[in-house]
Amino acid sequence: MSRFFHGGGSDSETSSSDEEELYSDRDEEERSEEEESSEEEDFSENDSTSSSEDEDKPRKTGANFFIKDEGEVSDESEDEGAPVVVKSAKDKRLEELESTVKLIDNAERINDWTVISAEFDKLNRQIAKIIQSGPTPKIYIKAIADLEDFMNEAIAKQKVSTKKLNASNAKGLNAVKQRIKKNNKDFATEIDKYREDKERYMEADEVEVTRTAPRAAGPSAVRIAATLDTPNLTDEEGFSTVGRHGKTLQYTPESILKHLRIIVESRGKKNTDRQEQIRTMEKLLEVSQTPYQRIRIYLTLIATRFDLTSSSTATHMSSEQWKAAESEFSSLLSVLEANRDHVVVEGAEEWEDDDKQPQVAAGEALRIPGSIVSFVERLDDELTRSLQQIDPHTAEYIERLSDEQSLYTAIARSQFYVEELGKADKTEPKQESINRIVIRRLEHIYFKPSQVVAILEEATWKALPSQLDSAITSRGSASDVPELVQTLCNYLFKHSDGIIRARAMLCQIYFLALHENYYRSRDLMLMSHLSENIANFDVSTQILFNRTLVQIGLCAFRAGLVYEAQNTLSEICGSGRQKELLAQGIILQRYSTVSPEQEKLERQRQLPFHMHINLELLECIYLTSSMFLEVPLMAQTSSSPEMKRRVISKTFRRMLDYNERQVFTGPPENTRDGVIMSAKFLAAGDWKKATELLNSIKIWDLMAQPEKIKTMLAEQIQEEGLRTYLFTYAPFYDTLSISTLANMFELAEKKIISIVSRMISHDELAAALDQVNDAIVFTKGVELSRLQSQIVTLADKSMSLLEANEKTLEQRTQGMANAFQREQGPGARGGRNTGRGGQARGGHRLPGGQQRRPGNQQFSGGALGGAIKA
Repeated sequence: MSRFFHGGGSDSETSSSDEEELYSDRDEEERSEEEESSEEEDFSENDSTSSSEDEDKPRKTGANFFIKDEGEVSDESEDEGAPVVVKSAKDKRLEELESTVKLIDNAERINDWTVISAEFDKLNRQIAKIIQSGPTPKIYIKAIADLEDFMNEAIAKQKVSTKKLNASNAKGLNAVKQRIKKNNKDFATEIDKYREDKERYMEADEVEVTRTAPRAAGPSAVRIAATLDTPNLTDEEGFSTVGRHGKTLQYTPESILKHLRIIVESRGKKNTDRQEQIRTMEKLLEVSQTPYQRIRIYLTLIATRFDLTSSSTATHMSSEQWKAAESEFSSLLSVLEANRDHVVVEGAEEWEDDDKQPQVAAGEALRIPGSIVSFVERLDDELTRSLQQIDPHTAEYIERLSDEQSLYTAIARSQFYVEELGKADKTEPKQESINRIVIRRLEHIYFKPSQVVAILEEATWKALPSQLDSAITSRGSASDVPELVQTLCNYLFKHSDGIIRARAMLCQIYFLALHENYYRSRDLMLMSHLSENIANFDVSTQILFNRTLVQIGLCAFRAGLVYEAQNTLSEICGSGRQKELLAQGIILQRYSTVSPEQEKLERQRQLPFHMHINLELLECIYLTSSMFLEVPLMAQTSSSPEMKRRVISKTFRRMLDYNERQVFTGPPENTRDGVIMSAKFLAAGDWKKATELLNSIKIWDLMAQPEKIKTMLAEQIQEEGLRTYLFTYAPFYDTLSISTLANMFELAEKKIISIVSRMISHDELAAALDQVNDAIVFTKGVELSRLQSQIVTLADKSMSLLEANEKTLEQRTQGMANAFQREQGPGARGGRNTGRGGQARGGHRLPGGQQRRPGNQQFSGGALGGAIKA
């Protein structure tokens, strides 16, 4: 119908405009000169002919305007002979597919999952028809792969965000989530190829389309064939690297800084292909010539590898990327060590001129902005995250843990480099960098036995260049590991403060306790006063404090100091939250109020499995120590009503009461049952059966010297069995022969005399030693009458009631009392500062002049109690 309204000369104009549209997308360089000249001549002739014909022919008016002349009819018949573009059904389906993909992309920009769900179903219906007649279009592979990535990002953001989707959007997201995984399984191979190299995958599709185009007839086919026959190729195989806009990329030493500038400016932007940037920098590294160029490329390349984790939904860096980053970091240190006039420091001015290289003046150093220490810390953190995510009971964990050797080598090498910088420039930032890297090195060795650390140090010094040395630690440090730890800690004590100094102190105490130096580790812990200030430190330092405290308790137990072990471990094990306090697991409660952000932080603070303290062994040691103290105490308080309220371990008492309430108790099935059954035999006086049960627990084999531990336990059971027997049967004896006790408990008479003497001196036993007859003479104390026992009980209950009353009064009147005190002043009559006799109100004096705090506040749980609360 459009030709029906054209004038006589409109046909030539239409054909010329069609040719312009057809060839408008082609570059002018690809056209041959002959075709261009012929087109210009044809166009000029047609234009002149049409203009002359319009001038010669009279214009029609009225109804004659719609009547065709003979010339017009002939021209129309010629146009009907021209080729007409007819689209096949396949092309139409592809166009419909492309339009659907565009709708999905638009819906992703506004986060409209309702539209995405509907269009995704439509897309799958369209692709089913296309696959029947040919291969799967790559635009479809790109669409479903990008949609799956976008869906994963949306789900991850939704878990963290407090803002929830509306009902329709959530329904659409769930629908896509259910269908896309099942759908993408059929195209998994193509999706993997696309994700490996997105641009090359799509460019291959464009080349295929371009090569199939010359099959069409007409002058356009000739033009496209001419283009394909004369490509702009630069390499041996006939291909060149082409950018997004069709420009050939050339990597030359002069263009390195420009490429790096483009990469740096694109950091943090959306839809940045960092894999392509990494490949670009690897090619730039091949053509680099100067040390400055290599240093700049390494700094940008390592940072870009770290960005791969932060920009994706992955929680940790992959093993391949981590090893590549570690290798490049070692190469960077090699370049810096070989070129001492190039220095990488924080806060240096950046070189702005990308057209020329900076020149190093004689006797001066070229300062390049960067941070060696930050790279080491990031490598350390990424390895820790990787170990957190891997199942520790698989071979993959062992293989990943082997990378710690290369990491430790990088840490030591970085320390030497930063030391060299510190010698030349003794400023506060340099000293802070040295402290940061020394504490990292210390934290890799403090929890390991000396034999393991010696192997680690020896392998590290072998891997380092022979010319490198350290002023802090010498090459002979591998042979004396305790001296190495002491040297690193002393350096940090002298040159650091705050958290770094506290962590160095805790690492040294942990190492000493691990190597059986109980008294020294205990004295250092007391002199450091960390138990008073630990609540003011960060959570990771509090975790290290808890681990150190537990290790001191374990060391005391191995040394046979049962009372010290139980007293030290009670703060951690008595809380029932050993996993959380030691960062070895998260206890998920049913009605927990923990937000997703807090739970994520808790998981990030978890220690890798190779740093864990065996919680089952810890519980066994705590219960065993409590048994040695509680069983004699229960025997002592059984005949003394005034001592019944005394409890050493509530956890042990609770387990023992639960076991006694059982109607039928079988043989012990686990570690806890073994200790409880042993305690029952010990309380009954059968110390041999108690020893047999306690030594049969298999958990003791995990300790360094299990036979020594079992011998110590047998001796402790004999001694506590003797004390339990004396507490239980003292009221029934007037005298008791020491030789009889020696035969009963298989102890030396001197040992029995020492135990009985200690009990008498501590007022635990009303008796005297008859050294002439080698006997114990018991003295009958005045037994309380029933009325006196009830009076003692009443006094205890009255004291509890008074404390509860004071606590309630303090809570209710605190606000009014403070306001009244501000009005009256501290010295006014009726103020709360003083009471009768000048004694502070709200509490009363305890024996010895100690004042009791109101409301049962006299027990604060110690410094560790604050750490537990935190």
